[in-house]
Amino acid sequence: MLLKLYEDNPDPRLLKQLNECLLDGGVIIYPTDTLYAFGCNMFKPKAIERIARIRNVDMDKHNFTIIFHDLSHLADFAKPIDNRYFKIIKRCLPGPFTFIFEANNHVPKQLHRKKKQVGIRIPDNAIARQLVIDLQNPMLSTSIPSDDVDHENFTDPALIYDQYRDKIDMMVDAGFSGSEWSTIVDFSGDDLQIVREGKGDLSLIY
Repeated sequence: MLLKLYEDNPDPRLLKQLNECLLDGGVIIYPTDTLYAFGCNMFKPKAIERIARIRNVDMDKHNFTIIFHDLSHLADFAKPIDNRYFKIIKRCLPGPFTFIFEANNHVPKQLHRKKKQVGIRIPDNAIARQLVIDLQNPMLSTSIPSDDVDHENFTDPALIYDQYRDKIDMMVDAGFSGSEWSTIVDFSGDDLQIVREGKGDLSLIY
């Protein structure tokens, strides 16, 4: 099912349908402030496995991200964070950044089978954040295109839906997306590391 939503005034009735889908263990495609992404309830293991199959990724190797609506739940899923790092993420979020932290025991082991890390995002997108608010827990996420494809082919929601309509339950059409990844910053070691440079402004990090 394709649902047309507008970020400046999303329809509550359609948001409710998406929430019910996520609560039932469904898989959706939704907009972020970078690319469109697959999403599901992070506490629904079968939904996570389903996304892994759709993306054709190895659960032991792929790095999924969890989406927050704000920083209030950060301590629920990440080990204590150095104050200098917390100041950085407050500058950067909401925004096109993914931050990697040491995961605590509340993060399902399914998401960190080899490395006990968790990637966290708060997209600068009202629809994405509202989905998490309505779900009342973080949403698991991974961008649609893989590393070896042209991202610009995945900016048109109609084309995305045509490709994945038989593999997902619902998709949000919020118009054309950008064509850049988020910037990934690793805070899980002794020093921060830029893992991938994307849309985010690196001057906010340093």
